[in-house]
Amino acid sequence: MAKTTFWDIIERTIEKTATPLSAKEIWEKANELGIIGDYTTTGKTPWATIAAYCYTDINNNGDSSIIIQTSERPAQFFLRKLVDIIDVQKVQKQKENEVSKKEKVISKKFNERDLHSLLVAYALGDTHFKANLKTIFHETSNKGTKGQNEWIHPDLVGVYFPFKDYKKETLEIQSHLTISSIKLFSFELKISLSFVNLRECFFQAVSNSSWANEGYLVAININDDPTFRDELRRLNNAFGIGIIKLNTDNVFESEILFPASIKQSIDWDTVNRLANENSDFSDFLKFITEDCKLGKIKSQYDKVLNIEELTRHIKDKGINCFNDIIPTNLQKL
Repeated sequence: MAKTTFWDIIERTIEKTATPLSAKEIWEKANELGIIGDYTTTGKTPWATIAAYCYTDINNNGDSSIIIQTSERPAQFFLRKLVDIIDVQKVQKQKENEVSKKEKVISKKFNERDLHSLLVAYALGDTHFKANLKTIFHETSNKGTKGQNEWIHPDLVGVYFPFKDYKKETLEIQSHLTISSIKLFSFELKISLSFVNLRECFFQAVSNSSWANEGYLVAININDDPTFRDELRRLNNAFGIGIIKLNTDNVFESEILFPASIKQSIDWDTVNRLANENSDFSDFLKFITEDCKLGKIKSQYDKVLNIEELTRHIKDKGINCFNDIIPTNLQKL
């Protein structure tokens, strides 16, 4: 009996689902439907190979290709032989609507601020940050002309103090040389990132987080389609905003997908404006000043929940139910 090949996986999966799929979705659905069979791969990203097979077929065979590409962002593929049988646009629209409905239903169970505790715990425990975070409540800002303060407030800000990492003598010589190892971070937090909201979310982060040493866009659900990740990489390279994927199963296994560009200097004009506009941010600056004078962290930043508290918080808010969003028309197959 012939062994299962990548082509078998691609064709059988699309035929079975009768739906345009991304390369990653082809691999995932093939696993769910048992189509993988005896096929084994040593690669960590078999969906990248699937994408390569599809693109090669399209490029080399033109109008006689087995595969057609039905969309670019995200890149989705379908079987040419099914085009006359199935209304691709209708099926694709139905799929998009199903995903959108599921996201809306799930997101109603919790809001972005329910995710703050996860980011606070991660940022303090992660060796890259070691940062204390504070939530910036937009409601405490001065009321200005409509649109005046839009996209100026980050969701959370953070500070890294070198008190535990550097000896007292090192900190003292830094102060004499007017050198500071303190780092400021700014975070824009979202529930989900996909092509639907990427540009708005990303440029919101650019607008409200570029003042800091490092600015980040954070979400718990990030489209892992290769085309989408390429777009994230491009935006990250162009504007320097980092991307973090929060892990709701284990916050401390959250991942910096793309690191932020490190700025050596702070945009003090923006800092001053934020302090004038928002009392939470003004308090944040006061906390930093007080802790620097003391040489230790005593201020009231956001509370850091322990593992048990985090687990309870995630369960109570229904946050972990967002991990898998699969259209119902695919779940039934």
